[in-house]
Amino acid sequence: MTIATNPSRPATYRPSFTWDAHACLPLDEKTPESLLDEYVKGNVDYVCVNVGMDMNTIPHILRVIAAFRAKIAAHPDKYMQIDSFDDLAIAKQKGLLGVGFDLEGSVMLQDMPAMIPVFARLGVKQIHFAYNRNNSVAGGCHDVDMPLTDLGVEMVKSVNANGMIMDCSHTGRQSSLDIMRVSSKPVVFSHANPKVLGGHERCVDDEQIKACADTGGVIGICGFQRFIKSPNAPEVPDMIRHIKYAVDLVGVDHVGIGLDTMPEVAGCNDFPDGVDRSYYWPVASGYGPGAGGAAVFDPKKLPALADALIATGYSTDDVDKIMGENFIRVAKASW
Repeated sequence: MTIATNPSRPATYRPSFTWDAHACLPLDEKTPESLLDEYVKGNVDYVCVNVGMDMNTIPHILRVIAAFRAKIAAHPDKYMQIDSFDDLAIAKQKGLLGVGFDLEGSVMLQDMPAMIPVFARLGVKQIHFAYNRNNSVAGGCHDVDMPLTDLGVEMVKSVNANGMIMDCSHTGRQSSLDIMRVSSKPVVFSHANPKVLGGHERCVDDEQIKACADTGGVIGICGFQRFIKSPNAPEVPDMIRHIKYAVDLVGVDHVGIGLDTMPEVAGCNDFPDGVDRSYYWPVASGYGPGAGGAAVFDPKKLPALADALIATGYSTDDVDKIMGENFIRVAKASW
């Protein structure tokens, strides 16, 4: 499938397709679907919404998936559940926001590669294997660096075989390199930033970015203040700084957008009772009360980002790639 590009450039450029590779809405069945309208206002065509992390139980994750699917289906005039690659073009043609799901971690897989096709059938289109901490499958970025386990190798093969995008965000350095070596499909960092600029443990170094590109994958530049290393809420120039670094390092075919937007909603709680927040978000790594740095680039500013990229000197073809076409290529190869 090719999504056509308008060859004429209007005063405000509308990319052929805008793809946000990761949104972290509250993991609560009460989360209002109206949060998706922030992406509509940013001319987003597809957004991948997190539906579970390593600390969430399977019943919790299933409730979140069921609630999101029901709310998307209840508004066919605004949203469309993306279950296949061809659905992307259908949603685009109808002017609907396409919505897919992702999982952050592998604890919910219960050490069973056979769980991956189960979640795939529920609309999970993307997964990484470790949410900040080590587990039986892979290492996390805030833990002792470890290789991908033998079980992890089987998990990668199952992801490749069952129509999901293989992600390495939040994953430890060695495990991410191992995943990219094992995978037969493109591997992405759906929401990450170059460590040279961001400096944080959650960022990825040049070797990881190059290994990602070598698989045919994409690094989705994250709009999270702590990882983009902005003194204030990230703005367009902050995003462009990270985009430019990655483009200069691996080329325009391997850079995209994954904002990691995290809105708070009164009455919604996505962190399970009894789980230590500081384990997954360690104070030593700059998290916790009073740490600051938790603002995220506003998805409504994505059209301004596209215009600014053109003003910076990127061609319309290059902007189309960065804003969405690169992730479309990965989806076509993976789904």
